Amino acid sequence: MDLQKRLHDAINRGSQRASDKKAEAAAEMTPEKLKNLHNKFRLELSSYIDGVMRQIIDQMPGFNLETLFGEKGWGAAVSRDDLLLNKKQRDNHYSRLEMFVRPMNDYYIVDLASKATVRNREIWNRNVFSPVIEANLETLQEQVNQWAIQFAEQYAAS
Repeated sequence: MDLQKRLHDAINRGSQRASDKKAEAAAEMTPEKLKNLHNKFRLELSSYIDGVMRQIIDQMPGFNLETLFGEKGWGAAVSRDDLLLNKKQRDNHYSRLEMFVRPMNDYYIVDLASKATVRNREIWNRNVFSPVIEANLETLQEQVNQWAIQFAEQYAAS
């Protein structure tokens, strides 16, 4: 057997072991453990979202912070209602960004959701799904950062 073939076989065996371990870990997770893991993600993400929203308020005066919790999920929102008065016309421009973690469901996924409206126009309504077992907190936090940056850029451009 040459070295190339042996290396290839070793890599395949290692990959198979890794996938077997993931399958075993998934089988070992009871619904209670999955619920606890989801709660951990929910608490960490909702706290992180609150911190990001506070940074938006610091950078963009005039926005109000609102904590979200309940059936919809846990997170935070910032909103602003601008009134523009012209000689004969009155215009309201409403802007809002909300991000939240939805409650756990039967599929055991972490569902991170975001809605954004800039000057009365809905910009997006997005969700990121990740199985609780495979969820990565840093990746989800980076998604929150990206949404905050996109909103700030869109609001500043309008």
